[in-house]
Amino acid sequence: MRVLLTGGAGFIGSHTADALLQEGYAVRVLDSLEEPVHPGRRVPEYLDGQIEFVRGDVRDEKILLDALRGCDFVYHLAAFQDYLPTFSRFFDVNVTSTALIYELIVRERLPVKKVIVASSQATLGEGLYQDANGRTLLPDIRPAHQLERGRWELEAPPGYSGPLQWLPTDESVANPQNQYGLSKIAEERVALSLGKRYEVPTVAMRYSIVQGPRQSFYNAYSGACRVFSLSFHLGREPMIYEDGQQIRDFVNIQDVVDANLLVLRDERANYEMFNVGGDRPYTVSEFAGAVANVFGVDGYQPIPCGKFRFGDTRHICSDVSKLKRLGWKPTRTIINSVEAYKGWLATADNAASILDYCNQQMVSLNVVREVSKA
Repeated sequence: MRVLLTGGAGFIGSHTADALLQEGYAVRVLDSLEEPVHPGRRVPEYLDGQIEFVRGDVRDEKILLDALRGCDFVYHLAAFQDYLPTFSRFFDVNVTSTALIYELIVRERLPVKKVIVASSQATLGEGLYQDANGRTLLPDIRPAHQLERGRWELEAPPGYSGPLQWLPTDESVANPQNQYGLSKIAEERVALSLGKRYEVPTVAMRYSIVQGPRQSFYNAYSGACRVFSLSFHLGREPMIYEDGQQIRDFVNIQDVVDANLLVLRDERANYEMFNVGGDRPYTVSEFAGAVANVFGVDGYQPIPCGKFRFGDTRHICSDVSKLKRLGWKPTRTIINSVEAYKGWLATADNAASILDYCNQQMVSLNVVREVSKA
């Protein structure tokens, strides 16, 4: 059995490829090695030599068709994610490439047995909330003028009573509020709809914040583990946005790999989407404290930096009950993730320049903003 992984030189893809090799599959990777995720567009050293590597863009019909030929299964993990305001590119890469995979399978009558598509927790937006009267709602993004005044919690919209309380959010929710989340909900629906119509078993995986080694040092989108680890590694105070009480759920890369292999084998997963998360909420400050502990920083007290990232969700935690019913559960802790990332960080050249580069990028894109009014 041969498996194609688009974006397979990346973080989730390469770990999944390793597991597939151990299971006895032949593995082919299609990856364009885009910067800044792959500096110098070099094939990463961690990519196993047994993997058949194809360099190319998933939107290139000829390259994609050649990569698909002879494959029994496909993990479509290639994606564009960033804070850049290049809105059309999110849909071009994430949605068009997905449609093209099904187009080629149907047109060329390729005997692909299953397609597994990478989606994201970003499809949930702010997720599910409950007001003071017990009514549920899907809130909109917090407006800039609210954040500029340092008012962090979601405010009750007309017809609802505050305060609002976040709830674990299941797969029935679709409320994306940025260009990445919008493209991912479109990708999910393209894949599941075309898969069902043309009888190509398909699964969509909504990954939460995945953490572990091989996560790009230069991808500003890749989150808290990278930023906090780099900061403590350099002896700097990490940037804690808002008040540090934002809720997140973090999932270890090996738990994600376990989920990826489970849905490959289990027919009950066909034509379904699944949240893949850590099954436990943490505040950002709690997570920063865990990172400090791994890096041997005693008595760390998180200090908010007086800034916020416009477009961030306030609280989000995925309900993973559906995937657990298939027999999966996350077994690694955030400490496991940070310890593994710390080892990976030891391979980085010039960590200070990496952190400075990412911070400058966020400022230049007007993502990181100051609290300007009381």
